[in-house]
Amino acid sequence: MYSNSERLIIFDADGTIIDAFNAINQAFSTHGMDLGDLDRFQKRHNLFKYLGGIKEFPLNLKRQLGKQSRNAILATLTDVYRDNARLYPGIANLIRALIAAPEIRVGIVTRNITNEPALTIRKLLARHDIDVDTLDFLEQVALGQEKTSAFKSIRRRFDINPARSFACGDEHKDFTAAMAAGMHSFMVSYGFEDFARLTEKFEVPEDLISRTPEEFCARVRHAMDLHIAM
Repeated sequence: MYSNSERLIIFDADGTIIDAFNAINQAFSTHGMDLGDLDRFQKRHNLFKYLGGIKEFPLNLKRQLGKQSRNAILATLTDVYRDNARLYPGIANLIRALIAAPEIRVGIVTRNITNEPALTIRKLLARHDIDVDTLDFLEQVALGQEKTSAFKSIRRRFDINPARSFACGDEHKDFTAAMAAGMHSFMVSYGFEDFARLTEKFEVPEDLISRTPEEFCARVRHAMDLHIAM
C-alpha cells in the first residue's frame, strides 16, 4: 500500500520547540507593553495572548491602535526571534538526531507571525547549528488556518503511512489537526496552553502531554528509536 517504511515527524515552532513566550515578552517590553507572566499567558484566548491579559489589555491596545505602531512591534519581534530567541533545552540535539536518522522525514509546520517567517526560522535554527536545508520541509500556515491540510499534504508527498506519522504541538488545535490527519500526536504544556487547559477544557489525553522540554525530547526519542544521549 505504501512505497516505503519511512516515518514522519512534524514540529510546530512557537511554544513547542521555540521559547516563544520570552521572545514575545522581550519584544513587548521594548515598546513599553506588559505581557504578564507565563501562567496567565497560557490561559488566555488567542487575541489576548499578544495584546496582554485583562490587566494589561487597555494600555497594550492603545499602543497598537496605529498601523505604524503595530508594524514597529512586528519588526522588533522579528529581530528578537532572529537574534535572541532560543530553542528549548534539548531540542537542537533532538532535531539534529532526527535529521541524521535513516528513514525519518522531519520538518516544521508553523504559524510564526514575524516578517518573512521562513527566513526568521532559518536564522533562529542557524544559531543552534541547524541548517534549514537539511530539513525535509518548512511550511508556513496562515493565522486562523487549520494545519490539517498541510499535515495531509506532507504525509502524502512522502507516501508515508498515517500510523507511522507524528505531529508535535502546544495548542489544542495542533492536537485536533493531527487527529484529523490520521496522525499520532505529541503535545506539550510548557508553551501557549497549560496542562489544565489542554486536558480539562479540550480533553487532550494527559498521557500524550509532556510538561517539560526534557520530557518531550525523551518521549520523541523513544518513539522514534533514537537511543542517543541527550
